[in-house]
Amino acid sequence: MAQLAINGGSAVRQKGFSEWPVHGVEEREVLLEVLESGKWWRFAFGQGVALADPKDGPQSQVAQFQAEFARNHDCKYGIAAANGTATLEMALRALNLEIGDEVIVPAYTYIASATCVLQNNLVPIFVDVDRNTYNIDPDCIAQAITPRTRAIMVVHFGGQPADMDRIMALAQKHSLHVIEDAAHAHGCEWRGQKAGSFGIAGSFSFQASKNMTAGEGGILCTNDHELAQEVEALMWAGRRVGRPWYEFHRLGWNYRLTEFQAAILRAQLGRLAEQNQCRQANAKKLSAKLSQIEGLQPLVQDERTTCHGYHIYMFRYDESAIGLPRDKFVAALAAEGIPAMAGYTYPLYKNPMFLEKNFINGSFPLGTPYHDDIDYASFAKVCPVSERACNSEAVWIPQHVLLGGAEDIDDVVQAVDKVLAEKNSLL
Repeated sequence: MAQLAINGGSAVRQKGFSEWPVHGVEEREVLLEVLESGKWWRFAFGQGVALADPKDGPQSQVAQFQAEFARNHDCKYGIAAANGTATLEMALRALNLEIGDEVIVPAYTYIASATCVLQNNLVPIFVDVDRNTYNIDPDCIAQAITPRTRAIMVVHFGGQPADMDRIMALAQKHSLHVIEDAAHAHGCEWRGQKAGSFGIAGSFSFQASKNMTAGEGGILCTNDHELAQEVEALMWAGRRVGRPWYEFHRLGWNYRLTEFQAAILRAQLGRLAEQNQCRQANAKKLSAKLSQIEGLQPLVQDERTTCHGYHIYMFRYDESAIGLPRDKFVAALAAEGIPAMAGYTYPLYKNPMFLEKNFINGSFPLGTPYHDDIDYASFAKVCPVSERACNSEAVWIPQHVLLGGAEDIDDVVQAVDKVLAEKNSLL
């Protein structure tokens, strides 16, 4: 076998993978249309707001995108915003929960799934994930429910919907709200139903790496009219539909999406289904090949997942079986031209912010009497899967690697084989 690239040899992959973001004449034309129209903002000064309905006519890209995306995701309403973190914040605020109420959050996810809880003066309670999918584990949810639990933050991690059968049953049994963090799950399906349409609200991100992107942006989808009204009021600084422009009814934000971003996202939406099909087909081929290598175990696509977006392709790496630290393997694989990474450094509760309870000018809301005793370091005892994923097991490959052809998949496998064959040179 040839010398590893990390040691000075030639890399397996001598060119990049599929370009990301994907863009073409569609984006160019709609951006030019918005530019030349002079209507760069959804409303003229002094107009009111309009809820998830293209009443403004074809000149409003935001209104059209909201309606199109919501309809595509089995929802009646869509409220587009500056980013997916914003839509998570607003969804929780619109529920009008009490200070100190608990929200169950998976330990293995991006920080926004938990900070949106804290920013609403609520308390995140972390639970572990399923080792086969890295999605929130329903058994762990059930064990974490207390009299103060009010909601479950479900993250469809990597593009695979969580077990919504069991999660919705738990939520119904205990009268809990379900918020779906679908930042990775554009167009994804569980039993043919779109991610984001199961709970009271689903939040999507359009940040640069996401499967649909305008560089930044987000949208909240819901079938609950009252919640949609509240979220739109929050996004528009507390204004109300039909009321005077400078009349404000509650504390809110200015989290609006621009016409330029909405125009790009409408074009991106047109490519989504085909791209998801491509990712699924290539992920299936890659999993079939990697599963034959001792010490590697691709994550499982649940048979009830009828569309997996593979925002992140993941496999588990067994350090003891392979005899090489995961981080050395990932570094060598990256040197071979495969954009692999280890993912999160540690579970959410081990971030300094949680260990030090450095939240809103101190430990608030954890300073409330019924949460004084929370020690976030102690969550390591109940999250062994998340611990192993961060410490040694998880390997990520980004979604754009799966948008090419068979040659791309072969190069990934060849690079993995090469690194493992020459592992002793890395010790």
